[in-house]
Amino acid sequence: MEGGVSTMSFEEKLNDWQRRTAAATDKRPERKSEFLNHSDIPIQRLYTSQDSVQSEEDYLQRLGFPGEYPYTRGIQPTMYRTRYWTMRQYAGFGSAEETNTRFRYLLEQGQTGLSTAFDLPTQIGYDADHPMSVGEVGKVGVSISSIVDMDTLLNQIPLDRVSTSMTINAPASVLLAMYLVVAERQGVPWQKVSGTIQNDILKEYVARGTYIFPPKPSMRLITDIFDFCAREVPNWNTISISGYHIREAGSTAVQEVAFTLANAIAYVEAATKAGLQIDNFAPRLSFFFNAHNDFFEEIAKFRAARRMWAKIMKERFGAKNPRSLQLRFHTQTAGSTLTAQQPDNNVVRVTVQAMAAVLGGTQSLHTNSRDEALALPTEASARLALRTQQILAHESGLTDTIDPLGGSYYVEALTDALEAKAWQYIEYIDGLGGAVEAITEGYMQQEIHRAAYDTQQAIERGQQVVVGVNQFTTAREPEPELLRVDPQLGRKQTESLAKLRSERPVEPHRRALAKLKETAEGTGNLMPVVIDAVRAYATIGEICDVLRDVFGEYRPSVF
Repeated sequence: MEGGVSTMSFEEKLNDWQRRTAAATDKRPERKSEFLNHSDIPIQRLYTSQDSVQSEEDYLQRLGFPGEYPYTRGIQPTMYRTRYWTMRQYAGFGSAEETNTRFRYLLEQGQTGLSTAFDLPTQIGYDADHPMSVGEVGKVGVSISSIVDMDTLLNQIPLDRVSTSMTINAPASVLLAMYLVVAERQGVPWQKVSGTIQNDILKEYVARGTYIFPPKPSMRLITDIFDFCAREVPNWNTISISGYHIREAGSTAVQEVAFTLANAIAYVEAATKAGLQIDNFAPRLSFFFNAHNDFFEEIAKFRAARRMWAKIMKERFGAKNPRSLQLRFHTQTAGSTLTAQQPDNNVVRVTVQAMAAVLGGTQSLHTNSRDEALALPTEASARLALRTQQILAHESGLTDTIDPLGGSYYVEALTDALEAKAWQYIEYIDGLGGAVEAITEGYMQQEIHRAAYDTQQAIERGQQVVVGVNQFTTAREPEPELLRVDPQLGRKQTESLAKLRSERPVEPHRRALAKLKETAEGTGNLMPVVIDAVRAYATIGEICDVLRDVFGEYRPSVF
């Protein structure tokens, strides 16, 4: 000490703290011998500036300013100080009429965008009267078989003012075509239509299973949509590259980022190989991530993904348009964390997850309802989930400054660690020949299965606490009120389809499907002929059956 000022270096002071102050508590052992997050990243006892940004040059290279490369701190210069995220609650059940009523109710309650859930028959390209649809019509989403259903679904929804997301993949071109035809009927130019189709078939092969066609024709459908929308529907997000379902299948946060970005690389490569210019389609690529329980890991995950995508687009693909470098993403809270036991606990889980999404810089958000581990949400549960977002936006102060956790020693160190582990996965997938090859070999599937197994083992051993499930349980729980789908809906939809088929003009319908088959057998863009088929009242099943005849159906290997 000289003149009362310590001459010890920072590192010496840190070591001194470890020896004296921290060691004084060592007689009371910490809760674990080693702290690891779900991605097996060690969590240190303390983080300091030595674990984070070291200099102004380091700051500019790794973080930058909001709205500037590498977008670690957000893609918008002022983020939520200018505009809140889009509050886009996922909804859809039963008939088009019932879902339309829920849509309009949520908009009246302050929701700012629509997000559509489709039932399983719709997702795999079957009409409601197909034998494969029995017992599934309207169960996990809305039943849509034809333009008549889509007209009803969007009744009184102004498509020039409301943005709509549709969780649809294998038959995405058909649902997009239906949406555009409804816009035509409303008198809304396609240039004013905005929204998103998920359209991410690779993650279906990996994690979700609602595929129809083999990878090669599926990729053709996707790049046809990229090309068509770049010219005709410029405000439409042509794909939502989804880590959400990868995470729901059991992946770690690192795997969610790595596998999602690997799939995105495959889509960009397919599009450029098809002759599309990178900066013509890349600005309309969007992403869809999960918000899980580990608060800080999730925030770091979003920041790492944003930085990695900017580097991929700039350095790997040579994109010039700044918008091509920006990872825009929707977030949904984690359905896999919801519990049937003590369902009110899910409100707390969802709030924590939603806060992580907001602090991570999401562009839109869905908050799950408390009863979704048991059934589709009731109106009251859906309203409470929306209110959760509104309270975060308007009452919490989270939105008053940009990237409030930027510069946190812990968050920055965790962002770097997540990114480093994600790059290792991407480099390995590149070595296999890319995402399609990695999926074909079962690599991604096996990695996810292993992570899911490890998590389940940790829960069953009690090493990972799930409140109300393996600790803090109650003997008897009240039965919550649940939403029930009309069991007669399948019969009603079958009758509606029979009426449509008997009344539609025969010759335009026949010609439209013949043209679709001819185009599918050739190399032309499929979107215009799918739209013509929809205009001729062809059903989703009829259109997909034509494509099945030409492309075949995908049969997964057993790994």
